Amino acid sequence: MSAAKILEDARELHGDIVQLRHDLHRHPELGLELPRTQEKVLGALSDLPLEITLGKGLTSVGAVLRGTAPDKSANKSRPTVLLRADMDALPLQEETGVEYTSAVANRMHACGHDLHTSMLVGAARLLSERRHQLAGDVVLMFQPAEEQLAGAPMMIEEGILELSGRRADAAYGLHVFSAGGNTGRFETKPGVMMSAADALFVKVIGRGGHGSAPHQAKDPVPVMAEMILGLQHMVTRQFNAHDPVVISVGMVKAGEAVNVIPDTAEFGASLRMYSAEARTRMQSAIPRLLEGIASAHGLDVDVNYHVGGQVTVTDEAQTAFAVDQITGLFGSERHHRLAAPLGGSEDFADVLAKVPGSFICLDATPIGGGADTAFNHSPRATFDDSVLVDGTALYTQLAVARLAQLAV
Repeated sequence: MSAAKILEDARELHGDIVQLRHDLHRHPELGLELPRTQEKVLGALSDLPLEITLGKGLTSVGAVLRGTAPDKSANKSRPTVLLRADMDALPLQEETGVEYTSAVANRMHACGHDLHTSMLVGAARLLSERRHQLAGDVVLMFQPAEEQLAGAPMMIEEGILELSGRRADAAYGLHVFSAGGNTGRFETKPGVMMSAADALFVKVIGRGGHGSAPHQAKDPVPVMAEMILGLQHMVTRQFNAHDPVVISVGMVKAGEAVNVIPDTAEFGASLRMYSAEARTRMQSAIPRLLEGIASAHGLDVDVNYHVGGQVTVTDEAQTAFAVDQITGLFGSERHHRLAAPLGGSEDFADVLAKVPGSFICLDATPIGGGADTAFNHSPRATFDDSVLVDGTALYTQLAVARLAQLAV
């Protein structure tokens, strides 16, 4: 089965994939409920020989393509490869000015999930044309709510990993990036690839009063400021620099008037770490620090530590396999190995924790974009449509080649 033929066929689909991507981009949806997106995906798959399963607690689409080639392995059950694409958008007002800009206020595909979805639809078509050559099954995982790190665990709970009738043997996901300056370059990393993501919500409880007499109140504002700085100091003094932790305070709220000391002050932070050990330590170190600061000033504090997505860890062998497919399709110059993990987080980590596989980045910097090209999650982030062919071809090749290995 020729990789060159897969790439050629993907190029022939380019117009259809672009059309679907632009349609999805114009009509972005958020979170777990993506009814229009689900409808468009189902429509695009409707003429293919797929077994479709819809989500119960979310508007997901799971599809199984049954290969019809003889399985030469001694296994009683045929092998399965899972391919995943996320479908949700972000609560942003788009400022790109592209022809297909979002038609929905404060909704935007600023992270490229419209590209992922369109690529996987394209791959479904290419794989369906090759089902007679597949000695196993392919599960297509169209997932909502990646931005909330909620969709993958829900789909796993609803059985996506066993949708073919057995646990998937391998799983692969792709993610595009709108900046980087190397359009069409794939990036991989074996082992720890992306961070875990937790959230912190803190309410400092004091006693309000007149701004001219702070001694008659219990001012929560300077105590909150001390806590914020204390968290940064804690990271540098209690955690190993070679197992990094990042705390970014993104929300601060206190008071309404300059001459009124408020009763309470609140802040929230994003927490990132790259090991389960660091996460466990954070869960005890943060409340201990904040409660100590509050107590020292005679105030109270409510600390809400929210555990989010886990560390994304790719399988070394499957990542090496993915690199082989990338270089076979596009040449070695189109692949780059990341030197360090990425700071973002992914709920595909939940899939990779149960199934050996890999997660692959694809540079989709707009052709001609300069050094100031906006990165993902920006209201000005744009992605080059040329990579739709590349992603479609790689999804297809990963499934074809891995099933061929597993069926021997």
